Amino acid sequence: MAPNRRSLTLLGLAAASVLALAGCAGTPQAAGDTEPEAGLTVVASTNVYGQIAEQIGGDLVEVTSIITSESQDPHSFEPSARDQLTVADADLIIENGGGYDAYVDALIKSSGSEAHVITAAEYSHDWPENAGHEEEHADEHADETDAATDEHADETHADETDAATDEHADEHAEEGHEHIEGFNEHVWYDPHTMAYVAEAIAEELGELSPDDAETFTANAEAFVGEIEGLEDSLAEIGSAHEGEHVFVTEPVPGYLVREADLENVTPEAFSEAVEEGQDVAPATLLESLGLIESGEVSVVITNTQTGGAETTQIVDAAEAAGIPVIAFSETLPEGQTYISWMQENIEALSAALDE
Repeated sequence: MAPNRRSLTLLGLAAASVLALAGCAGTPQAAGDTEPEAGLTVVASTNVYGQIAEQIGGDLVEVTSIITSESQDPHSFEPSARDQLTVADADLIIENGGGYDAYVDALIKSSGSEAHVITAAEYSHDWPENAGHEEEHADEHADETDAATDEHADETHADETDAATDEHADEHAEEGHEHIEGFNEHVWYDPHTMAYVAEAIAEELGELSPDDAETFTANAEAFVGEIEGLEDSLAEIGSAHEGEHVFVTEPVPGYLVREADLENVTPEAFSEAVEEGQDVAPATLLESLGLIESGEVSVVITNTQTGGAETTQIVDAAEAAGIPVIAFSETLPEGQTYISWMQENIEALSAALDE
């Protein structure tokens, strides 16, 4: 997705929040609730991170996800005064980072929140500050970031980066977290990264509520165990289809494709144009259609939340050539957990490759 965002008018939000205060107080609740539930308050940029926080925190946390629908684009999302109040009341904030959900940083700044912030992108092997790190202990859950190079796999990684856990929100917002050139910000499609995010959540919640730290840690360990199941499923795809070519119209599933040992042959100019909401250059489109028509592509993957004329042409060409087409979304479908959703995506990829 493209970081094509309209500017957030902080003064307007602040003024609107004064009006909103007249009608609500504290963390927004579901319709019919009159008081917020007891426990820690967690705010997540999307329901992907919100569900993970719920799984780690259980009944001890009250989680609010700002974006919960496939119709909402995090790149261009404009938050409301209610969203500002929600962030202001948070004990912990979880964002994706990498330019994906920059509206969170704007809300932190405008609300004056001093909640700690977990930025998922900073736990990725590919995060620029972690350059070269993927070559070290690639199959372990240790030494993943500069701040955790001496820790064992069962230790939490909340201190892996400066901005992830140790900075206040006002410092965090000043960093900007703009789109990073060459970095795929869709890190929730990397189960390995999400294991570390889960551990960071448990660590932060444990610091906020020490009496419940063991519960949070146990829940995170259970989550990481399920992540290992996802990684096993991806390894099975790699064993059966290593090196097969995949065309992704947009970078969302890039990490999943890589972890399955598949080769993404999409011309970079094509996926970049789609991600940025721009027209694909004619020469790039011809090159892409040639790849599809060559018969060398095993599956085409699209994004349910974005598209365009060029994407439609790729899908039509794939269907004409008998190439399976599957679609992945950016937000958590209703009724799913992160684990069940990723497993469903992995199974869809496996089935398409087996056709």
